[in-house]
Amino acid sequence: MKNKKNKAQIKNDDKLTIFEIEQGNEDLTTHSGLALIGALLSNTKIKTRLNKTMATEQKKPHISNGSVGIAYIGLLCQGKSDFDHIEPFREDNFFSIALNIKETPSSPTLRQRLDMMAKDGQWNNILLEESAELLKKTNAPLTPVYLGQKERPYLPLDIDVSPFDNSNTKKEGVSRTYKGTDGYAPIFAYLAKEGYCVNTELRQGSEHCQKGTSEFITKSIQYARKITQMPLLLRMDSGNDSADNIQICLNENTRADFIIKRNLRKETPEGWLLLAKNNTKNNKDIYCQEREGKKVYYGSMMKYKKELNREIRVVYKITERTSGKDGQIFLIPQVEAETYWTSLPDLPHIIERLYHEHGTSEQFHSELKTDLDLERLPSGKFDTNNLVLHFGVMAYNLLRIIGQSTTQMKHVPLRKQAERRRIRTVIQNLITLASRLISHARKKKLQFGRHSPWFETFKQAYSVCLAR
Repeated sequence: MKNKKNKAQIKNDDKLTIFEIEQGNEDLTTHSGLALIGALLSNTKIKTRLNKTMATEQKKPHISNGSVGIAYIGLLCQGKSDFDHIEPFREDNFFSIALNIKETPSSPTLRQRLDMMAKDGQWNNILLEESAELLKKTNAPLTPVYLGQKERPYLPLDIDVSPFDNSNTKKEGVSRTYKGTDGYAPIFAYLAKEGYCVNTELRQGSEHCQKGTSEFITKSIQYARKITQMPLLLRMDSGNDSADNIQICLNENTRADFIIKRNLRKETPEGWLLLAKNNTKNNKDIYCQEREGKKVYYGSMMKYKKELNREIRVVYKITERTSGKDGQIFLIPQVEAETYWTSLPDLPHIIERLYHEHGTSEQFHSELKTDLDLERLPSGKFDTNNLVLHFGVMAYNLLRIIGQSTTQMKHVPLRKQAERRRIRTVIQNLITLASRLISHARKKKLQFGRHSPWFETFKQAYSVCLAR
């Protein structure tokens, strides 16, 4: 008898619960975090400045330029970049209330307006300027790197190119990138360890990474100076080994310390190894043997730069391997040479470590490309895609500010403490958060579920965004 009851219970447990599907009258939203975005955008003049611009072929628009721009930022902050993704929000009451816009544009209006305004580049400058002003106004945390036992703080300014794969498309400007795919090769400038983006520029895929980079560095330093007066440390890879870039850092108006990896060009690793060995004999350099069969030479020297008519410090790290990790002896020693131009006086191994931290910018590229869905840009027109990328920078910084504000909070429902929140984490946990919109006595309320784990974090973050 007992076995029969157990079998009946098991059958009952396995039975699927059938739900009744119906629609209620409540105003529910799955993207409560746009209230945070709206609160931060209230600290900017983006809407006012966009409204003051007018394309030559533009007449009196039914939906203002400001509303179009803000609506697209709201879309990007949810990780959606395609123009058609705006359609579900046209009848969404909360979307327009949270972003403080009168009306949400349709997909064709959004596409056409961005096509119109992308031609002269006015909106690009407005977005970068307002983004820099927002970082300054909100006192966004800027974490420096320290040299000399934390006596000398520097804010890293990492500039790098990142290929965007747009294969199998006929978009304007798409061509072969150095990664071997068809797409674009935009350049970005990131400030501080948090990686706030201060400048960007869309480029054709086949364009050399140094083309136009000197002007880009100048603008990036100017935008960084709008945010902070702390000393800057420019870091770039060997593709940007150019005297023009060093000259900009040495100029009085755009002064910045730098670490730029050198392109060996006609120099050989074996030649640098011979130089390192000679310097070691003269006690000019640091020598380190990491393991049997591997020797590492650190050193520095002053090298005359003909284009600048002056000497610049060169730091080097030369690695000589005579055997592998498994003890296998090489017939011919393997030699690797890493050399850097730098204006810093610090020890060579510190310069090398600081340069390798520049690799963190690859994570920032990834967040822009995947978390904001910007790798395959939505338009067929080059100028429009360039404008979309600038909108992406604004959305990226908004989400970064929100994410960094939560790193100091105690009741964040995540196991690990983090120095930097990934953009995807912010979108998933704070932007796409469900709540109920309540209108009562001329007030608007967001009511969260009883078991909403992110409620306390959201409440604190909203207070922080409003206070700023």
